[in-house]
Amino acid sequence: MKPAFVASNPDYAVQLKNMVLAMPMAQWLGIQFVKVGPGEVALEIAYREELSFVPGKMQATAIFAAADFAGISAGGTLLPAGWINASIDCNLKIVAPADGEKLLARGRVVSHGKLLTVSAAEVFSVRNGEEVLCATALLTARNIELQRK
Repeated sequence: MKPAFVASNPDYAVQLKNMVLAMPMAQWLGIQFVKVGPGEVALEIAYREELSFVPGKMQATAIFAAADFAGISAGGTLLPAGWINASIDCNLKIVAPADGEKLLARGRVVSHGKLLTVSAAEVFSVRNGEEVLCATALLTARNIELQRK
């Protein structure tokens, strides 16, 4: 059963999107948020030749980035105002080629604590609206208070 999470920060969605989309890597990847809710995030990365290892197939680094941004962002939705998070561990398993026109990554929180958040992410290759699972990941984030009182 999926746990129900409640965001402690009422502006979590806007703050998360602003923080992530300010990152040069997120901008270069062209990340687009599709859904942001307490404990869950969905995002897309469109196929570009620069992200491929052969024409038409996304390289593992792009797949990893989609999983990492989705999973860690899901954890970020549960942080109090004045906190950020950062990846400290990820285990990615690629299960099929990413040969669609975009990647769709869905991240969700598995366990949330004050200092560590564990998330999972599934990455799908999307072609003509059909989603094919291409990778799954388990991620850990360190939650960081920006200014200690």
